[in-house]
Amino acid sequence: MLKNNSIYNEIGQLLFNIAPDGAKTVIMKAELSPEGDHCKCQFDYINKSNDIKRFLGGSRANRDMLDYLVKLRQYSIDNNLTNGLPAWVGCIVTVDIENAKIDIEFKYEPFIER
Repeated sequence: MLKNNSIYNEIGQLLFNIAPDGAKTVIMKAELSPEGDHCKCQFDYINKSNDIKRFLGGSRANRDMLDYLVKLRQYSIDNNLTNGLPAWVGCIVTVDIENAKIDIEFKYEPFIER
């Protein structure tokens, strides 16, 4: 089983790799299905002018991200990080490209607008 830091690194690396030219920050919002068989991802970036732009991650990135998020949620469950509560349903991942830092905020209710 992967450690959660390893999964965080994989998520960060994936977002770094798909970041558009000129991106200084990448923000991904994701919601996982309860079964973990699909997820909804929204990708945005902040450019050097501090404009927020949306971009497509691509089918490969979406598929890989699904795998990483399922592993991360399962890690939370397997290691009792939920404290007996339901596991998170989504997250907002922010990658600071310039400083090589990642932040993950977990969400416990659906939050991406339809």
